[in-house]
Amino acid sequence: MEKILTSESVNIGHPDKTCDVIADAFLDEALRQDPYSQMAVECAIKNDKLFIYGEATTKAKIDYENIAKNILKSIGYKCNFKFIKEISEQSPDINQAVVKKELCANDQGIVYGYAVNETKELMPLPIIIAHKLMKKYEDFRQKTEDYFADAKSQVSILYKDKKPKEILSIVLSVSHDKNLSIETIQSTIKKNVVDPVLNEFKNLKINNMQLIINPSGKFTIWGSFGDSGCVGRKIIVDTYGGAARVGGGCFSSKNATKVDRSGAYYARYVAKNIVAKGYADECEIQVSYAIGLSEPTSINIECFGTNKVSLEKIKMFVNKNFSFKPSDMIKELDLLKPIYQKTACYGHFGREEFSWEKII
Repeated sequence: MEKILTSESVNIGHPDKTCDVIADAFLDEALRQDPYSQMAVECAIKNDKLFIYGEATTKAKIDYENIAKNILKSIGYKCNFKFIKEISEQSPDINQAVVKKELCANDQGIVYGYAVNETKELMPLPIIIAHKLMKKYEDFRQKTEDYFADAKSQVSILYKDKKPKEILSIVLSVSHDKNLSIETIQSTIKKNVVDPVLNEFKNLKINNMQLIINPSGKFTIWGSFGDSGCVGRKIIVDTYGGAARVGGGCFSSKNATKVDRSGAYYARYVAKNIVAKGYADECEIQVSYAIGLSEPTSINIECFGTNKVSLEKIKMFVNKNFSFKPSDMIKELDLLKPIYQKTACYGHFGREEFSWEKII
């Protein structure tokens, strides 16, 4: 049986991703000063305007504009931005439902966690390659003035009998100086980005691979001047590249009481441990929550027939070792620290520096 799975990644200069990074920088600054901050301050960008909006209940004093200015400058914007800000405290109705004797979920929500044993990261291969291409591009463009931070990658993998066998196509679109020819761009990006990444995957066939670099021909108008952006529009990029379901809620801007984020991190943590222990080749976990409740309303474990032991044994392993209560998830994964800005680009999963990727 054959199938094709395609995943994409975007770089920090993509306007949606720029907003994710800025929002998580706001969150980190709040947590540095007040670990119990309740934050959901987002942003949207277009041309030279950045809209900062949302809710913040925190003791922290946050210089939103200066944080945003520094990130925009590091991305490569040379213009002066105008900032429009609309921030209020978290609704007291929500706050009283969450902050109780035992911490409760900050919203209702459905989250998914996933793991598969086709890569060392226990992640789907297409999204891993897509992220590696973007990270390699970012490293390359930082060393030159001819290429800019806005870029996208797309990777299509052929699977046979559920195993990745061949890279069918790679698409890269990178922003660049107007004086570069398309031929120069294609040869430069192939040499400095594509080839080094493909060297990590020599076990895959690439004989018939289609390599498409800058199919539009020109990409000189980039970032917020070529598109608009806002927080949370890249949840497939942030998770499993379409290989697994997602709950629909984004991660960036949200502190750990928001189960859209902490619950998804924890579900990945549990699914990864199930696969790492050899109990299944593939695992997807769905968890649901209700605002004001300290326990999830449902947990479902699906191994798609790949489990090596009974589902009952897997559930016993989960019940013995893991707790999906918000207070327990936050404590076990140490989610009150300012760790979130670095999650916002190149995927929230499959990166060993994060606590939800550890094996117990």
